[in-house]
Amino acid sequence: MKRREFLNWVGLGLLASSLPVALAACSTDTTTTASSPSQAATQDWQKVGTVTELNKTGQLLVQDSPVGAVLVVGTSKTAKNLIAVNPTCTHKGCTVAWKTDKNQFVCPCHDAEFSGDGKVQEGPAEKPLKTYIAKIESGAVFVKPT
Repeated sequence: MKRREFLNWVGLGLLASSLPVALAACSTDTTTTASSPSQAATQDWQKVGTVTELNKTGQLLVQDSPVGAVLVVGTSKTAKNLIAVNPTCTHKGCTVAWKTDKNQFVCPCHDAEFSGDGKVQEGPAEKPLKTYIAKIESGAVFVKPT
């Protein structure tokens, strides 16, 4: 093997071995700690909206709160009985809707039904919705994971 061929093979080997590093550096993976909720944010009260927003329809849906997706049901008049859940259905990930007449959450995709405390009432979902404690303070709606 000639010297020039040897150097070509070494150069090609170095290039091939650094390719995974270059691909990892250029990836658009969003699972960094900056984009996920911090440990403190998941333990403390977090503001998810205002009383005005909640009172308009009796529901407040926030997809990107510090604790993740949150659906708060109620009004400032029923502040002691606010219901707050993560509205992501545990079956296939659809967003559940609150049905006031039935007093339950219903998934529009596969008709899974959840009680006000997030427990499964009718499948196909098998796991309950994640729940939060909700409160109104100084004109704002706050939630805290249970």
